[in-house]
Amino acid sequence: MAGATRIEWTESTWNPVTGCSKISAGCLNCYAERMAHRLKAMGNLNYRNGFNVTLHPHLVKAPLRWRSPRLVFVNSMSDLFHEDVPLQFIREIFSAMSEAHWHTFQVLTKRSSRLLELASKLEWRENVWMGVSVEDSETRHRIDDLRHVPAAVRFLSLEPLIGPLNDLDLRDIHWVIVGGESGPGARPMDPSWVLDLRDQCRIAGVPFFFKQWGGVFKKRNGRTLEGKTWDQLPEQRTSVAAQVTR
Repeated sequence: MAGATRIEWTESTWNPVTGCSKISAGCLNCYAERMAHRLKAMGNLNYRNGFNVTLHPHLVKAPLRWRSPRLVFVNSMSDLFHEDVPLQFIREIFSAMSEAHWHTFQVLTKRSSRLLELASKLEWRENVWMGVSVEDSETRHRIDDLRHVPAAVRFLSLEPLIGPLNDLDLRDIHWVIVGGESGPGARPMDPSWVLDLRDQCRIAGVPFFFKQWGGVFKKRNGRTLEGKTWDQLPEQRTSVAAQVTR
C-alpha cells in the first residue's frame, strides 16, 4: 500500500529514503524530524536510525505494486538530493518512477545546487514533477536552479513561509504551493505575504495552491484565503525539452 497522507496537494507518500539534516531557516521546526523520532520510539524498523539519512532498497519498487494511478510525494520524510544519497540510488528511484508510468511523482528538495548538478545524469520522464522549497528571500536562488532542470512540471513549495517573497521570477514555473508553518514553535505567517504571492501567480498565469495558515492549531486556522479554497493544479506538460530554460 502507498503511504496514507493528509498533505493537501498530493495523494500518497513514498519514502525509499528517510532522514535528513537542516540546511536553512525553514528546517528549524521540521515535522519529519519529529515524526521520525516518534516512529523510532514505536519500533518502526524503517526509522531505526531516527532522522539520520537511511536508504531503503526494499521500497524502491513499491510503486509498481500500486495499480491505481495517483499523485505520489517522493520522500516526504527526507530529501532525495541530500548529499548522503548516492547518485546510483537516485538513479534507481528515477528508474522506478519511469517504470511506474501510470503514477505522477512529486519530488521536492531544498538542495537545489545538487539537483542542478545531477539533473543531466537522470532520466526525466513526463510523470516526474520537480520542485524546490523556498521559505524566505534568502532561499529564492533555488528557483533559478530549478528553472534549468528538464522536468515536465517545475513547482515551488513556499512552505513554511517565514518571510515575504516579493517580485518572484515565475518564468518556466508551472505551479506554486504556499503554506504556513505548523506544530510546536510555529512561526507566524503574515496574510499579506500570501495575498501578494497569489496575485503574482495570477499575473504570471501560474496555478496557485494554498495549503494552510498553519500555527500550533493548524486545523482550527484552516486553509481558506479571502473566503475561498485555492486548490489549483498544474496542467501536465507534454514536451519536456521545450520547457527547459538555458
